[in-house]
Amino acid sequence: MTISVGDKLPSVKLVKVTADGPDTVSTDDFFSGRTVALFAVPGAFTPTCSAKHLPGFVEKNDDLKAKGVDEIACVSVNDAFVMGAWAKSADADGITMLADGNGDFAKAIDLTMDGSGFGMGTRSQRYSMIVEDGVVKQLNVEAPGEFKVSSAEHLLTEM
Repeated sequence: MTISVGDKLPSVKLVKVTADGPDTVSTDDFFSGRTVALFAVPGAFTPTCSAKHLPGFVEKNDDLKAKGVDEIACVSVNDAFVMGAWAKSADADGITMLADGNGDFAKAIDLTMDGSGFGMGTRSQRYSMIVEDGVVKQLNVEAPGEFKVSSAEHLLTEM
């Protein structure tokens, strides 16, 4: 069943990109005791993700934090090395990159998409959410092929 507002995030392992290399983290620990703006992209370095989605959160970082967000995180079905390279190329300072290499998180919240027509296999749908102490408080899932409700700008208007 697809995750909904009011649901607790499932317990899944992700890989956090750090200056010292990949660091495995549990969703239980990562989201515990704070407010996180989480956004998901179908793939690092893909056109909309690189031109609009990630840059929007970089640009609105201070605005989101002024509204009570403790951390902004991007998750994608990519490995930690790709996520790290993407963050570096996009000057995404202030955005925590989370690798969902096997798509376990995307599957656990039932927000996958079939990207096999593009040679990408199973990926995450594009969405944004506000998570408070592990509980989804806001969820914005995009319609296929669109980029509207998952943007940083839209997330801010809903807070």
